[in-house]
Amino acid sequence: MLERIDRLQLIVADPEKAASGWQRILGAEKETEDKIQCLSCTRHTYRIGTSRLEFLQPDGAGIAADALSARGPHLFGAGISTKDMQGLSAHLGNQNIDTLSENGQLFLSPAVTGGFGMQVVISEDEPLPQIGQIDFLYEVTLLVDQVDKKAAHMAQLFGLDQSHFVPITSSNYGYEGSLTLFNAGKLHRFEMIYPEDAQKTMGRFFNKMGQCYYMAFAESSALSEIEEKVKQDGDGHTVTPPNKAASRVPDSLFIHPPSLGGMMLGISRPTMAWSWSGHPEWVEEISDD
Repeated sequence: MLERIDRLQLIVADPEKAASGWQRILGAEKETEDKIQCLSCTRHTYRIGTSRLEFLQPDGAGIAADALSARGPHLFGAGISTKDMQGLSAHLGNQNIDTLSENGQLFLSPAVTGGFGMQVVISEDEPLPQIGQIDFLYEVTLLVDQVDKKAAHMAQLFGLDQSHFVPITSSNYGYEGSLTLFNAGKLHRFEMIYPEDAQKTMGRFFNKMGQCYYMAFAESSALSEIEEKVKQDGDGHTVTPPNKAASRVPDSLFIHPPSLGGMMLGISRPTMAWSWSGHPEWVEEISDD
């Protein structure tokens, strides 16, 4: 019933400041401003790629203010879309999942999604023109314990087919996990990870913050241009070099949280994510032309 990762929600104190890096580096454009009463915040919405960014600024006591006080600016929620809002709402209701409905969207808190840090906003799927340097968002990373159990819960919660899920491990980053692909042949998913190596960056973060969102991933056909931009501007970033020694296009790039309002964003070149998502034969060879 899920289509795609269609937006990210960041809790911030200063929306314009938080959005400035997304605008400067990635070409995000402001779209609207409104309020979300159930989260007690003002929402500043920007377009990027075929997706949206929502910068949530607390406007009184409540969920948003509590989140900002607890963690400072950070990736607060993941947005998922569906073409069958009525059917998905009924599916959640059949599980006695309490949802809050506002502005045509459904809001699910960690308390009802399983208690492992998964704040979700569900929207009717809406095809959008591409804006800026990102093509589309496709992944939000959740740090959890007991990956198999949590992935099975995710499948039940949203009616996903677990045969589409892909196991993932990394000795470099020190984790094991599962990619909960919403549909076969499409990259959109949650990445559920257990950081088993407590000495590595992700493991240290997990030990400090517990189960929560960690970062998000996007695909871009302008990765070389983004790399040059962050280099010129001095933004903190990490580059994954190309597998082909002769190529000047990196396989992926990570922009560090201070440049993007408090969250880390990974960006992969077109199709590259399939190399770890179950279809390595789908990876497109990128030339330097």
